[in-house]
Amino acid sequence: MVDFGRVLTAMITPFKEDGSVNYDVAAALAAHLADNGTDTIVVCGTTGESPTLNWEEEYQLFSVVLQTVAGRASVIAGCGSNSTKEAIAATQKAVKIGVHGALHVVPYYNKPPQAGLYQHFVAIAQSTPDLPVLLYNIPGRTGQNLQPETVARLAEIDNIVGIKESTGNIDQASEIRRLTPKEFQIYSGDDYMTLPLLAIGAKGVVSVASHLVGNQLQKMIQAFDTGQTQVAREIHLHLFPLFKALFATTNPIPVKKALNLLGWEVGSTRPPLCESDSQISQKLEPILKELGLI
Repeated sequence: MVDFGRVLTAMITPFKEDGSVNYDVAAALAAHLADNGTDTIVVCGTTGESPTLNWEEEYQLFSVVLQTVAGRASVIAGCGSNSTKEAIAATQKAVKIGVHGALHVVPYYNKPPQAGLYQHFVAIAQSTPDLPVLLYNIPGRTGQNLQPETVARLAEIDNIVGIKESTGNIDQASEIRRLTPKEFQIYSGDDYMTLPLLAIGAKGVVSVASHLVGNQLQKMIQAFDTGQTQVAREIHLHLFPLFKALFATTNPIPVKKALNLLGWEVGSTRPPLCESDSQISQKLEPILKELGLI
């Protein structure tokens, strides 16, 4: 069974002033993440602004990050699409590049029924049977919820190894855990839900906050694993204001602002996302100072 570790970072995509991808900063950031608590880097997910990247930019990012962190962290490629044919083509290309896994989001906008979702993910998994696939359920963005019963059926496919669970619903996560084998890996898709989901058997988190506090997230998870639940709770509560501030507006606007405040020249977001307003900075700066980040 593949092991992506406990802290997976959904990495942002840095841009230059002209809006083009800044591959040099992407490489530097990936190296920093690998050295600061990240077990696996997820490239070109929602946090990486995949909706506004073209496939050639995404493939280049897969290659750059993979080469940069070779031997230090694994790389999962965001290959999701609301076209099954396109998702398969992207995944097959990612396999040739050499990534360690693929993240596939629930198809957005076209709202397929559960049978269609099942067929979509099975077709992708069967197209690259040696590549681990991580499902990604975030109905707030896709408009459709991948039901626990469907997840359980998909968990029977050998190379569908886990799910990034971003419903914020502990009932749903609990039902997924109840219905799936213990080897099936559940990752919280929300930093604030990491500790609660660990309590019902999650493996870890696909994190945004790990851009800033990856080592502390690792300590929290390790504390929970070793029965130091009070320590884990204290870390969670200490980081909780950051978790909330990073989602004060649409992700990844706040985390990019935070990284820029820390001296990372990651640029802004691509339209239709926009530059953060002053209120975001006013929320972030005191939290970053309290955590000793700036």
